[in-house]
Amino acid sequence: MGYSTKQRKGLIETLECHRDETLSADQIADLMGKDKISRSAVYRNLSALEEQGCVKRITLPGTKRIFFRYIGSEECRSHLHLECFKCGKTYHMNVPSTNALIENVMQQSKFDVDSGSTVLYGVCENCRKN
Repeated sequence: MGYSTKQRKGLIETLECHRDETLSADQIADLMGKDKISRSAVYRNLSALEEQGCVKRITLPGTKRIFFRYIGSEECRSHLHLECFKCGKTYHMNVPSTNALIENVMQQSKFDVDSGSTVLYGVCENCRKN
């Protein structure tokens, strides 16, 4: 296994542990701490994972900062997501009505929804309380 492959494996493991989060490359590098990966290696590997469809690049509304969300797990590919503007936490919509919503959109507009890439933005319960 080559050096960059070890880095990518460590990056994927880190992203799997934080798959419900939207993270910057700096945050990801910090989370990988013990693996000692450079910021440039994080960006390079994130780009490769993005090309493979495992990572989604996101620019949060109102900012120019780039964030990433891991969508490589099967769970992420089959669910709509809710994302909090304030804390950045991402939640899977596991509600049965989600399927009805997607089917309704497809029937009404003849639009094929990519559930794994679809995000509804708002404010989570914890942030509303604070």
